[in-house]
Amino acid sequence: MRRLLALVALAGLIGASPPATTLAIPVMYGGEADLDACGSTYEVVGLKPRGDNFLSLRAMPAAMAHELGLLRNGQIVWACDVSTDGAWTGVVFLPPGPRMDCGVGTPVARRRPYRGPCRSGWVSSRFLRIIAG
Repeated sequence: MRRLLALVALAGLIGASPPATTLAIPVMYGGEADLDACGSTYEVVGLKPRGDNFLSLRAMPAAMAHELGLLRNGQIVWACDVSTDGAWTGVVFLPPGPRMDCGVGTPVARRRPYRGPCRSGWVSSRFLRIIAG
């Protein structure tokens, strides 16, 4: 903590900002040789049209984590991971544009971080409704 405070103070003296760091916990998928890499499909639900009307996609399972994007009611996602307390779900979903294979509907024997080609991140589990799996 002292080191961080010293860096902040030094940055203030020379007119620069301290180095920015974006913490992230990748969404993990796979791990079962005979099951789909991400076993369930969910729909984003419960967003209030008169409120923000979006669900933040986060870099890690925490409300203060870096926001990677926004999901809307009706968005379909694959649930691949879950936080230890169950409050956050690691999801994979299609980006806008042409449809593609995200690679989560077939077995992946070794559990590993999802690296694409689709988008991934963490969302609040309370806004997801299971539709398959």
